[in-house]
Amino acid sequence: MSDPAAWPQAVADLGTLLRTPAATWTIVGLGVAVFATLLRELPRIPKPLLVLMAAAFLDMFGVFLVVPLLPFYCRRLGADVALFGAPLGAGTVTGLVMATFTVAQLLSAPLWGRFSDRRGRRPALLVALFASACAYVVFGFASALWLLLLSRFVQGAGGGTVGVIQAYVADSVGPSDRARALGWLSAATNLGVALGPVLGSATLALGSVDLWPGAAELQLGPAAPGLCAAALCLANMAFAARWLPESRPTAAPRPPQRLGPALRGLLTAPQAPAARLLLTYGLAIGAGQGINAVLAHLLDGRFGIGEHEIGVVFTYIGAISVLARVLVLGPLVDRFGEVRLSRLGTVALAAGLAGLPLAAGLASLMASVALLPIGMALLFPCVSALLSKVVSAADRGMYLGLQQSFGSAARMTAPLVFGALFDGAGQAVPFLVAGGCVLATLPLLVRLPIAAAARRGANGG
Repeated sequence: MSDPAAWPQAVADLGTLLRTPAATWTIVGLGVAVFATLLRELPRIPKPLLVLMAAAFLDMFGVFLVVPLLPFYCRRLGADVALFGAPLGAGTVTGLVMATFTVAQLLSAPLWGRFSDRRGRRPALLVALFASACAYVVFGFASALWLLLLSRFVQGAGGGTVGVIQAYVADSVGPSDRARALGWLSAATNLGVALGPVLGSATLALGSVDLWPGAAELQLGPAAPGLCAAALCLANMAFAARWLPESRPTAAPRPPQRLGPALRGLLTAPQAPAARLLLTYGLAIGAGQGINAVLAHLLDGRFGIGEHEIGVVFTYIGAISVLARVLVLGPLVDRFGEVRLSRLGTVALAAGLAGLPLAAGLASLMASVALLPIGMALLFPCVSALLSKVVSAADRGMYLGLQQSFGSAARMTAPLVFGALFDGAGQAVPFLVAGGCVLATLPLLVRLPIAAAARRGANGG
């Protein structure tokens, strides 16, 4: 079923369905449910964490204002790109652009983590926000593929602070509450995922609006999404500078470990809990997020969901992700614990990825898409919380930064592989491969000696 001409017309017309008033009101209803849920949880959230959640929401709102549009920019700017005389397909070009972000994130994440361990979480986050604002300006005015690549590289360097944000959460709450707190943080970022694409699609129309009063004319054109994201990022930087306190402990059980010895320890003890958790996170997030390189192309080609409707899909994903993290994650962690819950998340994410190309209509597509945020909501906060428990507080930023580097390495490779498979092996193949990669991490989560490792970490070992 890789030939679009062979797909049933009812499937190809789902894009038209998403433009109906019923679809619009469904998304509005999801948005209301998300906001109501978050408002209900606000009194339970510590104030420093609440400020961090607001900053993370604004940051991710800006990111996903442009990310759903990226494949369409790649298609336009990479139409004539060739490698050794052979033209590159849209999936491969999109994979290259997305991989550029992860290369920068891979290189910068452990350095940001070590910097935050030594100098503080707050200054690291402020510098990263400024770098992201610069990247969005370049994105807005990109007229060639190399400028698009440059913007993603700069943004990836700023995006290497995800581990710093997670370390901030681990600094601010006790070990038993970390998975729940990371779920709250993820809920805030996924609210940005839900709302950002809607504004991103709206900024396409804003580009043709005359913003200058009188006879003169000022139109942002294709730069509108990038400039709006940059303005949002600068506003977020000002907000964090005013309200976000420092969280790094003033005293640590011992001096921070150097990056080189830490990496050697991971390589020489691959069965240790930290190494297994890092590998699980890297493989699963690489497959789960790397598939975004071809998701828009699959939805466009098979379901008729183009650049004006793709925001609805990401809003649906983001809304479910927020609800799963706020309503489901905490109670399930209390009942099953992080280790068992992470296994359940693995299975759900793998099923969602493999089910996407097999969807035969709206109901099966919605079910498969829903399993993606549900699986991620159960898996990734649990893995990060477990990692924060098994390492020393003095090295928390560095190890959570290494976690992002492992994830970045996978996200760097996955878009390239999935893009090539999409163009050369069939549109279903990358989704089936991604599901298999996630399922392969399940043995790593079996018989994890978390308790003993956590005691060593608490004692500074």
